[in-house]
Amino acid sequence: MPPRSSEDPRRDATGSRRGSSSRGGRGAEPRAGEPGVGGISGARAYTPRGRTVRESNEERGRAPREEHTADRPERTTRAGGGGQRRTPRSSRAADPFRPALQVLDGGRTGQARAARRDAPAAGRGGVVRTVRARPFDDDPFDDELAPPRRRPGPRSPRRPERPAARRPSRKPRRPPKLADPNRRLRLGTLLTLALFAVIGIRLVFLQATDSPAFAGGGVTDRLSRIDLPAPRGAIYDRSGAPLAHSVEARYVAADPTLVKDPDATAKALSPLLGVPVSELAEKMRHRTGSGSRFQYLARGVPIDKAKQVAALKLSGIDLRRDERREVPGGDLAANLIGFTGEDMVGLEGLEAKYDDVLRGVDGRRLFEAGQGNLSAPIPGGYSETTPAKPGSSLELSLDADLQYQTQRMLKAQVDKVKGSVGAAVVIEVPSGEVLAQASQPTYDAADPGRSRPNDREDAATSFVVDPGSVHKAITYGAALQEGVITPQTTLPLQDSIVKGDVRFKDSHPANGRRMSIPGMLAYSSNVGTIEIGDKLGAERLIDYQKRFGLGRPTGEGMPGEASGRLLPADKWSESSRGSVPIGHSVDATPLQMAAAYAAIANNGTYVQPHLIRATISGGKRVPAAPPATHPVLSPQNAAALRTMLEAVTTVDRATGLAAAVPGYRVAGKTGTGLRYLDGKQQPGEVGSFIGMAPAEHPRYVVAVFVWGPTTGGGGTSAAPAFRDIMGFTLRHYRVPPSSEPAPKFVVYPR
Repeated sequence: MPPRSSEDPRRDATGSRRGSSSRGGRGAEPRAGEPGVGGISGARAYTPRGRTVRESNEERGRAPREEHTADRPERTTRAGGGGQRRTPRSSRAADPFRPALQVLDGGRTGQARAARRDAPAAGRGGVVRTVRARPFDDDPFDDELAPPRRRPGPRSPRRPERPAARRPSRKPRRPPKLADPNRRLRLGTLLTLALFAVIGIRLVFLQATDSPAFAGGGVTDRLSRIDLPAPRGAIYDRSGAPLAHSVEARYVAADPTLVKDPDATAKALSPLLGVPVSELAEKMRHRTGSGSRFQYLARGVPIDKAKQVAALKLSGIDLRRDERREVPGGDLAANLIGFTGEDMVGLEGLEAKYDDVLRGVDGRRLFEAGQGNLSAPIPGGYSETTPAKPGSSLELSLDADLQYQTQRMLKAQVDKVKGSVGAAVVIEVPSGEVLAQASQPTYDAADPGRSRPNDREDAATSFVVDPGSVHKAITYGAALQEGVITPQTTLPLQDSIVKGDVRFKDSHPANGRRMSIPGMLAYSSNVGTIEIGDKLGAERLIDYQKRFGLGRPTGEGMPGEASGRLLPADKWSESSRGSVPIGHSVDATPLQMAAAYAAIANNGTYVQPHLIRATISGGKRVPAAPPATHPVLSPQNAAALRTMLEAVTTVDRATGLAAAVPGYRVAGKTGTGLRYLDGKQQPGEVGSFIGMAPAEHPRYVVAVFVWGPTTGGGGTSAAPAFRDIMGFTLRHYRVPPSSEPAPKFVVYPR
């Protein structure tokens, strides 16, 4: 295409296209009052405001500048042409809202268009200089709104123009990058999976590692417990007959918070439970703040009575399994056996002594249960049952039949002499087993609440007395063993003897005649015994007292057994030399004295008396440990002493004739002693008799003690009871009568 020259007929002297306006070359009609095209040296291009750029500049007092903004026409100088042309301004400048739109558009629209206009000019080899538009140049109201400007002073010489450096066109900014939805989706999925992974790992720990701890903590809140009482062991006699045993029963309890009418409920229960109405009502009254929801109303209620209570269907009343101690014999051996409390704990007697053996270990049942009305076990829930371990049973050496007869005969004798206390003991020789041990008074062990404390004492082990003449057998036995006397020894005896300030007399005066040892025993000579004691000496006599078991408990098995007391030799007075050999100034129990005679009957060997033969646990019988034994006399001296003791029941006018058992040879000794309580002598006397039969080969030893305000000597108060008890014992065990009669004794040999 040929280059356009300045002589182009379509252009005027200024290089502008004729008849074209700034908006696409349309012809612009001259306005009224304005010079036409021909009146001006060169045609002027009108802007949208109706003014040329030059006029605008002239009005503002400054020469036209060769600078423009992106929205202003640019001035181009062609290399080969002599004219200049001014491109009309964009019509967008006439839009009064264009500046605001440009601001919203980021101000890039005008710059982009200017770049597009500059690009062709640069391609034609021209130099384009772009200047930044002044404020308000595009505003149609810039004359009014533009701030006043200082008029320029004299211009300095313009430097020669030089072509502007070619600047690369600015690339339009890249639009902001929008968020990638796929990326967001992937990130959200990743976070969700991580959350589920954490939850899953925690669940694994809760179910596998920590589950026992959490499960255990929760189970304890849902557990219910039922105690399984352990049956208490029974107490049997030597043949297996029960003396005391436990039977199934029920206990009646109340929840005070659920009892609607305590008074009416108490009236309904009182006849069945045997408890006063006032006591029951007081237990069932609800006290705010106490928090107690369980009160025992009765323990050990028989099952038939419990059924009647259940039939009443009383609100707040509950019945559960319990046990009750049953004593078939009532008062049979009650002072020995003792009794238990409502909670099946031994309180007295053998029940208390061997409570740890008789009482078992309670079991329990733990299970998960619901709350409220759904307090039943949860199927498949936690359940643990610890079975109860029953207590062991005791097999005593007592014979129930012999015990019964001994108690009956003792009571009959005590009633005759109007005594207040009596004791009887039957010991088997040579085992040392106690076959019967009776006390009077006694009580009903099935109902101990109605008895007095003194009635429940076992007189055989707690009744401490000075034994009196029954002690003389120990003095004669020690003298025989020490060689002080022999069975043939005789001594001249006076009617009395003085020791210290005390005169001791005989009930059968010898009047200075010589008396044999059997005669001294038959007549219970105090004078002859004191003289033998003087020859024996205090030290040796005390030693034999200890060998015979005095001064210490026998260890039979009864709780609270008295030990007695022996007077030490260094505390003996002159009167003690007369009182101790005949059984005074000595404290002993009936059981201790019975064990001492059992040693004489057992050929001189002392055997510890005992009540426990065996324990039974789980159906297995375990015999008790063998009793302790020790020698006291030689068999020969023991046999000689037994023979001399037969004179007591055979010699004419002897003290123990009432103790003779028809058909059997009996060796024994009467006694008359005193009782001291808290250091004070009590009124009356203690009559006693201790003997063995058959004398030629003793099988049993029986001791009887009776004390009362008007009690006489042992020959009248105790000997008859001995005869009855020993006779029944020999017949009960079918001991054959003696084959030979007792020897004839001479009291006063010539």
